[in-house]
Amino acid sequence: MHLLIPHASALSDACRHTLKDLQLPVLTQVLAQLSPAWRSEGDEYSLSPPHERALARALGLSGPDGGLPWAAWLAQRDGIATGDLAWGLLTPVHWHVGTDQVSMLPPEALQLQEDESRELMEAVRELFESEGYVMVWGAPTRWYLAHESLAELPTASPDRVVGRNVEAWMPEHAAARRIRRLQNEVQMLLYTHPLTDRRVERGALPVNTFWLSGCGPAQPALAPPALVVDERLRAGLMGDDWAAWAEAWAELERGPLTLALAALRRGAPVRVTLCGERSAQDFEPAPSGWWARLKRHWHRPQPADVLLNL
Repeated sequence: MHLLIPHASALSDACRHTLKDLQLPVLTQVLAQLSPAWRSEGDEYSLSPPHERALARALGLSGPDGGLPWAAWLAQRDGIATGDLAWGLLTPVHWHVGTDQVSMLPPEALQLQEDESRELMEAVRELFESEGYVMVWGAPTRWYLAHESLAELPTASPDRVVGRNVEAWMPEHAAARRIRRLQNEVQMLLYTHPLTDRRVERGALPVNTFWLSGCGPAQPALAPPALVVDERLRAGLMGDDWAAWAEAWAELERGPLTLALAALRRGAPVRVTLCGERSAQDFEPAPSGWWARLKRHWHRPQPADVLLNL
């Protein structure tokens, strides 16, 4: 079993305050039987967040910061033949215009239905195809582009941009100039699109632009049979709802972490990867000698200390 937990920590004062009061007895027992192993060091400004770097390692994918080929990988999972083309993930989103910055809301906040998503993609398709892009629909919040200019275009993961100033995460790469122009054209087109009015009338957020990420050609990927990526902490962290985030930790304790602890007690191999805002840390089965067991008994890692260090 390999349990990968994204959004296990953040740098905000609210998160750190929540962590210090969080009771995680099952995680404490799991960590007591494991040892720190591989670690991905980084900072909060990397384009690829720690959980994406850890997942890429588990899948055997490689690339520079902001260059992990998630679009091609997801497209293949959506049944799209990627061939030798370079792909980018086009996520329809809502940008909120505030008094001092433009920020991006989580894509799931749109609650975009399939028929709406297809209608919007058809509305903007000509803008992209007239520029030589191939455009394919994959899911309500997953549209795909293919073009040779996307082969080495570094981009920020949407998880880095949500709730933050989008300008700070815009790519500076030369190939991004066309994308920024297309963003402006898509914004103007969607502003007057009939679906925008229909969504506003029923109280739904309008789709007013897109975010491009995960660019690059497809790579051969592993399919680890025991890999579990549990995303339940994401909604609370992205929404700054720390009560919900703490409850999601309680659910993890009752569910996957309890299963991991039971597997460890049976002697089964277990790996746990905890991912914060800067770093990801693997924990793997510890040495079984008496000295190693004694050291673990007297030096049990406390979850709050581990998580605050991510």
